[in-house]
Amino acid sequence: MDASHARTRTRTRTRTRRIALPLAAGVCAAALTAGCSAEPAPSAAPERSTAQAAAPLAANDLQDDYQTVIRNVLPSVVQIDASQSLGSGVVYDERGHIVTNAHVVGREKTFKVTAATGGQAVAARLVSSYPEQDLAVIRLESVPDGLKPARFGDSAAVEMGQIVLAMGSPLGLSGSVTQGIVSATGRTVSEGRTGGGTGATIGNMVQTSAAINPGNSGGALVDLDSEVIGIPTLAATDPELGGSAAPGIGFAIPASMVRTVADQIIKDGKVTDSGRAALDITGRTVLDDEYEPAGVAVVEAEAGGAAADAGLRAGDVITRLADDDITTITSLAESLAGRAPGDRVTVTYVRGAETRKAEVTLGEM
Repeated sequence: MDASHARTRTRTRTRTRRIALPLAAGVCAAALTAGCSAEPAPSAAPERSTAQAAAPLAANDLQDDYQTVIRNVLPSVVQIDASQSLGSGVVYDERGHIVTNAHVVGREKTFKVTAATGGQAVAARLVSSYPEQDLAVIRLESVPDGLKPARFGDSAAVEMGQIVLAMGSPLGLSGSVTQGIVSATGRTVSEGRTGGGTGATIGNMVQTSAAINPGNSGGALVDLDSEVIGIPTLAATDPELGGSAAPGIGFAIPASMVRTVADQIIKDGKVTDSGRAALDITGRTVLDDEYEPAGVAVVEAEAGGAAADAGLRAGDVITRLADDDITTITSLAESLAGRAPGDRVTVTYVRGAETRKAEVTLGEM
């Protein structure tokens, strides 16, 4: 085994966080019956020939599109090498700022960065990490010639069915590209804390069928206009298969949130305006008599915070936020992730044996 293969094998255990999703049981089968007539009419032959001639042309056009996107974007994708991990990143500007996932940088402060297209490794330092959104920015200590910032697209324009490419360093294989579609938008996903995860709950994520493997985290999810529409962050796992990968289910942080966080970190060295709603409480999951999750107990309601101003206090158990049932800390975080600071919502909670409601104006995380 050569050194490059050894490196690949020892780097696969971290840096693409996985989540557990319940997958619907059942199998779909499609019967290929169109055009199965044993004796087609003579007039059908020319039409079939035209379609057969058009198919290779369409495939060649799509292939050309893929190759154009790869030529345009891959030079903006980098491999990030920390002391104990390997991940990906995207060149953000000409000053050498690179955006990636917070779980890629972990607790590290210094890194070696290599362009996906090859070349010498360049030293980089952490600017700031924002684990709440699983994003971070690092900066190259010297900016190489030809550094090419990526173009970030409009997250609001992303649609289901859109063809996308995922670029990064899966399993340490620098400069790899996978292909898929946008499977859904607006997903809210919670990341685990095991294996270096941040535990973040992230809203408005882009779900994709493009393969996302360990090492892809922090790379680029790109459309056919050569614009980055998201940062691949999570790959799903199937709990029924012992937590193994659920192929074709991955999630990327939308480009709009990436720009919001990266711009603040570059300007101020930290995130000053998260745009994320909060109740301003410290809470914990509580269980009912059957040891099932039954709500979130308020351990502390921050003075002057959203919950405290609405009359909630320590000991109250939150069971509902607007129309969302709240059974765990995660379900509360997911409900808040889809809202904005300043939104007014009804919070249902239990105090002693009495169920109450309060109108809460959400604060900011």
